[in-house]
Amino acid sequence: MIRSMTAYARRQKREPFGELTWELRSVNHRYLEAALRMPEELRAIEPVVRERINQRLGRGKLDCGLRFQAASELAAEVQVNEPLVGQLLKAAEQLMQHLHSSPLPTVMDIMRWPGVLETAEQDFTPVQQAAVALLDEALDDLVSAREREGERLAALIRQRLQAMREQVARARERMPQVIQAVRERLSARLAELGGALDRDRLEQEMALLAQRLDVDEEMDRLNTHLDEVERVLARDEPVGRRLDFLMQELNREANTLGSKSADSETTAISVEMKVLIEQMREQVQNIE
Repeated sequence: MIRSMTAYARRQKREPFGELTWELRSVNHRYLEAALRMPEELRAIEPVVRERINQRLGRGKLDCGLRFQAASELAAEVQVNEPLVGQLLKAAEQLMQHLHSSPLPTVMDIMRWPGVLETAEQDFTPVQQAAVALLDEALDDLVSAREREGERLAALIRQRLQAMREQVARARERMPQVIQAVRERLSARLAELGGALDRDRLEQEMALLAQRLDVDEEMDRLNTHLDEVERVLARDEPVGRRLDFLMQELNREANTLGSKSADSETTAISVEMKVLIEQMREQVQNIE
């Protein structure tokens, strides 16, 4: 199934330990690039998060944010390091014996001392496990959104493919008339010049000219490339790079048709093909 690289997903869940929220936003990118924003207390799951993302996504620039709001009743209890406080007060008293004019440290002075206030160690394992499980759900939503958008892009591309086939048919139908018109113009020009005309030489020149103007080979290749685009759209894998290559091939054949054009209608067909190819290429840029 075709997937777009542009999508958004958000998952939120409340647990006894607090509330977790994942927010995922992806846009088109040449490769898979994930930018993670996570609370420090959950940073340990970053390798698992990246592994999950790599398993589910092929391309795209992903902005991946996790928020954690701890339950108030489970907030870490602040404790006083009493042995350290005792050491600080004892040191202050010793200094007072030498510096009679210096006051004893205040409570706030002692609280600001590194290590005086401590928080009890918390076990974040349940939070980490819940965060990974919730990430899987958010990735499911993101992939589903990318697939829905991908199907819409595929439908737009198929519309352009059909329009391209119509232009190829127009070009094939037009070529005999173009060659005949060139033949008539050349014959009229030679007649104006007067003199005896070498009919055999004229036919040879006309045959060479018709060969140079003939675009059957280009139209065959165009149809082949259009068929390949259809086949690629039906694949259940990342196909964005292959589609981009096919757009280049289509454009090359359309340019060749334009360079061989000998009348305004053929030129218009070539221009219309380029417009359709550019429209497809814009859609392809968003396909994974």
